Amino acid sequence: MAETTEVLHVVLAEWNDGVDATARATELSDEHLTTIDGVLSVSSGPTVSGEGLEGGFDWMLVVRFRDRAALDAYLPHPEHLPVAGFLRDSAARVVVFDIAA
Repeated sequence: MAETTEVLHVVLAEWNDGVDATARATELSDEHLTTIDGVLSVSSGPTVSGEGLEGGFDWMLVVRFRDRAALDAYLPHPEHLPVAGFLRDSAARVVVFDIAA
């Protein structure tokens, strides 16, 4: 039986010193990730919290997938690579956390 539980893929990025890559990261995510089969939604941006508990992170991406198989297909997908490459080049620190939704 195929897994049908949705998956949330959460990415937190802390930009390199002196860099604010928020607008470009959001633009790339909206342009590329929304075209991938199995992606149900893409949300990203800087915090709007007043708590100050971001731990140094500047930007967050949340991708909602149809199921685990869609997440597995997304990771090597050619439309994911521009976003992953941009984060690799622009971020001092990245955290990824996936949960069943």
